[in-house]
Amino acid sequence: MRTAGLTMNDVWAHRVLRERGVETHRLEGVTAELGVLVESLDLNHRGKEENYRPYLHMTGELRRVTPAQALPFGISQVTYSPGQGEKVDAFYEFDDQQLVVLASKGYFTSGFSVPEQVTGIEWELPATADMLVLAPSGTQAEGDAPVVFTQIHDIGSLEIDLDSSGYDLSAYFADHSKNGVPRAEAVVDARGLRARSDAINSLFTEDELGLGTEAETAIGAPAAEAAPAADGMSARLQQVEAEIAAEREQYRTERASTEGTTENLYRERVAAPLHRAEEHEEPFAPLVPAREARRDLDHGLDLELEEQEARRREAARPAPSLDERKRQVAQRAADLDFGEAGGQSLGS
Repeated sequence: MRTAGLTMNDVWAHRVLRERGVETHRLEGVTAELGVLVESLDLNHRGKEENYRPYLHMTGELRRVTPAQALPFGISQVTYSPGQGEKVDAFYEFDDQQLVVLASKGYFTSGFSVPEQVTGIEWELPATADMLVLAPSGTQAEGDAPVVFTQIHDIGSLEIDLDSSGYDLSAYFADHSKNGVPRAEAVVDARGLRARSDAINSLFTEDELGLGTEAETAIGAPAAEAAPAADGMSARLQQVEAEIAAEREQYRTERASTEGTTENLYRERVAAPLHRAEEHEEPFAPLVPAREARRDLDHGLDLELEEQEARRREAARPAPSLDERKRQVAQRAADLDFGEAGGQSLGS
């Protein structure tokens, strides 16, 4: 008997399991055959650790489940309406002999592709399923039928091959060994075609490619090309100088407004009185006395320096001998005697 099936994740399956007094049959690990409508088939490759081994990725929709042995109540097959079945992902592995066949059919050529006739048809794939069978409420004469809930193991990653499925997919590939081009040569030809194509924009323009004549012209007049560069550098230097001057003026202004700095003292005690004097039109003539005072100060400093120099020379002069000192004393006494004699004569 064939009957419509439901998935195990259906809400009614949970309700059936919770009901008491209801006749149910739960089967686990049932060997079955799936009817899958194949929608797409892609040729992919494993990773580097598996030496990029090719395999086929198959996707489709579950249409029927046929258990190896009949289920309770004589159920031989569970079917699903279009659009009601689960999505199936299967991975077909080639054995070594099949890989040899693929290589002989031009696997390493550019024209090698997956055959289109294997899609859009129903495939029979081996699988394992868990099933829950709900007994009918009455006799079959009354029209009641059992309800079957199914759950396919690894429905999103079925692993199949020639032995498990019975399909030799290498036989479906067309032979491209004679009309195909090796992939390495195809890549080279494609690159050459792009290089020769006028649709490719060149990295250099026609003017840039004529560097011979332009180079000779440039060598003949280097100063003319250097002048714009020098003007640009001069303008840049002037801009930098202006920026530095503005920063310096801003720094002075900040210093003048900061209490305790030299600029602040000058502004408060020197510049402010000068500005007030100019506002009241008071004559400001301390320049001449200041100059005279400066001159007198310099003159006094010069005299002091001359006296110090004289004392230094006097101290550096060698001491007179005994005869010299006697002569000086005698000379001094004679001068004194002459003064006294002159005084007496004047008095008389």
